[in-house]
Amino acid sequence: MPTYKSHSDRTRYVRTTSFSHMEKEPGAPGRMNASGGILKYGSVRSAAADWSVYPLGTMFRVKGQPHIYVVDDYGSALAGTNTIDIFKPTLSAMRQWGTRFTEITVVQWGSYERSVRLLKGRVKYDHCRHMYYGCMRKLNSRVVSKDIERNGAL
Repeated sequence: MPTYKSHSDRTRYVRTTSFSHMEKEPGAPGRMNASGGILKYGSVRSAAADWSVYPLGTMFRVKGQPHIYVVDDYGSALAGTNTIDIFKPTLSAMRQWGTRFTEITVVQWGSYERSVRLLKGRVKYDHCRHMYYGCMRKLNSRVVSKDIERNGAL
């Protein structure tokens, strides 16, 4: 998968997988997402990603789909990857999606600051620590800070 160095690269080719609250994974409480809200499945739909790649609140479209997706969750298998996990409300819909390499267009970048605030108390978990320090590196980078200001991240 390509690595994107700039937030100005809004069209990206990523590996997508899917998840469902019906999987009943340990540490995943029902339809709650990592940001404390409810997983969405309407005109706006939930997605999970490494928050140091796609920060909390990042909104994007999947080519060929009418929905907007918002990154409001993460998963331990996503840390250190460019993979985006798409929320599906049923196991059959999750299985039907499977794994796809898709084109996405970032509509609006999320917030590294919000990501850091939520991850700070969770750094005892390896994947959260990875994302926390990745977000901190980006926030402390002048190049990324200017890029964020120019290209719409909060």
